[in-house]
Amino acid sequence: MDRRKLLRLALAGLSSASLQRLSFAESRDTVRPNIILVMSDDQGWGDTGYNGHPVLQTPHLDAMARTGLLFERFYSGAPVCSPTRGSCITGRHPFRYGIFGANAANGPFEPSKYPLPDQEVTLAEVLKRHGYTTGHFGKWHLGDLTGSQTCTPSQNGFDEWFSTVRKVSTVDPEGYVENGKEIKTPLMGDDSKIIMDRAEPFIRKSIAQNNPFFAVVWFHTPHLPVYATPDYQALYADHTERESHYWGAITAMDAQIGRLRSMLDDLNISGNTMLWFCSDNGPTHVQNGPGSTGGLRGSKGQLFEGGIRVPGILVWPDKIKSPRTTPIPCSTSDYFPTIIDYLSETKTAPQPLDGISLRPLIEGGTTKRGKFIGFEHREGAALIGDRYKLIANIESDQLSTPMLFDIIADPNESKDIASENTDTVRSMMEYLRAWQASCTESRNGKDYGS
Repeated sequence: MDRRKLLRLALAGLSSASLQRLSFAESRDTVRPNIILVMSDDQGWGDTGYNGHPVLQTPHLDAMARTGLLFERFYSGAPVCSPTRGSCITGRHPFRYGIFGANAANGPFEPSKYPLPDQEVTLAEVLKRHGYTTGHFGKWHLGDLTGSQTCTPSQNGFDEWFSTVRKVSTVDPEGYVENGKEIKTPLMGDDSKIIMDRAEPFIRKSIAQNNPFFAVVWFHTPHLPVYATPDYQALYADHTERESHYWGAITAMDAQIGRLRSMLDDLNISGNTMLWFCSDNGPTHVQNGPGSTGGLRGSKGQLFEGGIRVPGILVWPDKIKSPRTTPIPCSTSDYFPTIIDYLSETKTAPQPLDGISLRPLIEGGTTKRGKFIGFEHREGAALIGDRYKLIANIESDQLSTPMLFDIIADPNESKDIASENTDTVRSMMEYLRAWQASCTESRNGKDYGS
């Protein structure tokens, strides 16, 4: 059964009271905030000024951190790109629907290996039911945009899109497709600005037409090949060429985030706009490059904190009236359930969802998550709770027994405490195995009645 039929059946099963809430043309009881999901690419937890980077300038992210809800422990859905992107728009772990790694892992010009299955229900599709206009801008990485087997933003609920299949250069990029039409020549200048040049008119048009909007802005920065334009590279002229390009590109992206926030203020809509920011995974080549985890162990591709703990911020002035920092672990899988909770929409997504609604946290009514966050990547799996983190079967480290860390006391994962907490390890392993079995059942069609 395709997802559009699923949506119709789900809506048919709602109570009359729920249907009345969904009929936005007749009732305004449900607040419809504008929603923006901003994501960087391979930006480490330590690659921000507000997390203590000694050189990198990110004044606009720093301002967001000072005014919104700052997540001390925000996790990408996976330690690599495509799976995390799937989790953002489905609320489900990518192993539930077969996105096991980065698309086209065998080469940049290979067909997408793990397109988002048609059965999955996306945030864009749900929000369109509530009268939203929807747009995707930047890196897609969830399927091919052209060819015989496409999985485009428009096939997943987006009205407008300006997207690439996968990575591109952060200066003078080529490979964009705009609403199905290939742009065959390189676009000149900073890639983050090029993306915002398309996102801005989409937002302005939505507001002019009195429509709430859902904008997904997925920058390529600072994924390799990473370059900065001369003006931003010059900010770091006293450093190596590699550092000046890497940090310059991030500062250029930060400027576009500032541009976005200024536009929201100019349009007088910043108060009722959910503006989320995170990275899709940790930095690459930490040992030999400028990417920073802020001292966390590991990097991109690993389930240690450095691979999955990323910068995370939510700014929403109407709901978050004073700045707060939370130590509660949260994830990209939480976007979907949080947003549909605020829309009083609970029955249009396949179950189970792996994320939880962060509404109690946003409204200041909770001090813990209370549910584990599961991860799986290659031969490894991890489970993160409010205090403890379990990592099992990491192929690269040749571990045959699980490791346990007290992430509150030991965020750098320097001391394995599994041997002295056998009961905790046993119970978390039981949960992890059950969760992995549930993901396998989902991939085999259980969630869709097949």
